[in-house]
Amino acid sequence: MNFPKKRCVAMLLAGGQGSRLLVLTENTAKPAVPFGGKYRIIDFPLSNCVNSGIDTVGILTQYQPLELNEYIGNGQPWGLNRSHGGVSVLPPYARSKKSEWYKGTANAIYQNIPFIERYDPENVLILSGDHIYRMDYARMLAFHESRDADITIAVRKVPMEEASRFGIMNTNPDDSIYEFEEKPKHPKSNNASMGIYVFKWSVLKKYLVEDENNPNSDNDFGKNVIPAILADGGRMFAYHFDGYWKDVGTIHSLWEANMETLGLHPAFDLNGGEGRIYARNYALPATYIDTHSKNVNCLIAEGCEIYGDIRHSVISTGCRVGREVKIEDSVIMPNVVIEDGAIIRNAIIGEGCHICSGAVIGGTFREDEQRQISVLGKNHRIEINQVVKPGEVL
Repeated sequence: MNFPKKRCVAMLLAGGQGSRLLVLTENTAKPAVPFGGKYRIIDFPLSNCVNSGIDTVGILTQYQPLELNEYIGNGQPWGLNRSHGGVSVLPPYARSKKSEWYKGTANAIYQNIPFIERYDPENVLILSGDHIYRMDYARMLAFHESRDADITIAVRKVPMEEASRFGIMNTNPDDSIYEFEEKPKHPKSNNASMGIYVFKWSVLKKYLVEDENNPNSDNDFGKNVIPAILADGGRMFAYHFDGYWKDVGTIHSLWEANMETLGLHPAFDLNGGEGRIYARNYALPATYIDTHSKNVNCLIAEGCEIYGDIRHSVISTGCRVGREVKIEDSVIMPNVVIEDGAIIRNAIIGEGCHICSGAVIGGTFREDEQRQISVLGKNHRIEINQVVKPGEVL
């Protein structure tokens, strides 16, 4: 079947195991992890696509895909339920008698060349499924086309002392890239790659095929494909992005990003800025907050029942917080029950957990020490008066 030619097709890499998120991704793909009370991590790049006028998105799944597949469905909440394009969930192909998992980011796109070719796009946008940000990809695409670039890489300025943690793009005054350094010990610039790429499809396809035929390749964009294009003198440009962006691949960064949505002047405003964030939100009753409940600088989502006191925390959809409960500096994921008298500080509580009365999770910390985040995995039960120590993971 021939589809209308597309200016740009987006490919969203959502197959990572997310091992640094520990118990939160034991049974859930990282992009399906809840965020900000009523969202999932994948809602952010998906919403960015819709808000940027990109209506054809392939989501490449692999690890624990069931919940993510159910969440995406036909793409209707994001306006991506279309007969020509829309959203497609793309697991690794099963070839004859064996199923071959994606070997790397480049191999994942290589395996889906037939999907991309259905739309004969001029450009392909490569995205990651574990970042929190708003971005107008249409502006990046226009920049890419105006430079007649083979590849455009989104970059953001990071503190020079942190640059050695990132892939660094060294550029000329016209933003053309002359060197790519992966986590350099002595960085020459602070232009950190965001892992967001726009390729000319004709160029990308050529290098994907060459990379796949190289038995010594790691089949990775950063390690193999991008350096190969650069070595061949390809036209590579850096697109500068100065908005909020957070890689939420670790427990601390996930907790920190949630905390940064709070306050009168949040670092990342879930309800403001350019472009709405869409999500699959099921019909829930209105939240009830008891008149004796004291809530300061917190986010409480729909369908909750709140009797206790909450400070500087995110309470997700469908939670119940009992009387005399104290919650501080914590992220409570959906459908958690917290019985009377429990205390939760500096913690992430996974979906469906049950905290019995009198339990104590986490604790306070001194300003001169590193904050330790206690973590409960999905559907965990904490018994009456049980204590979970600061930094403990269950």
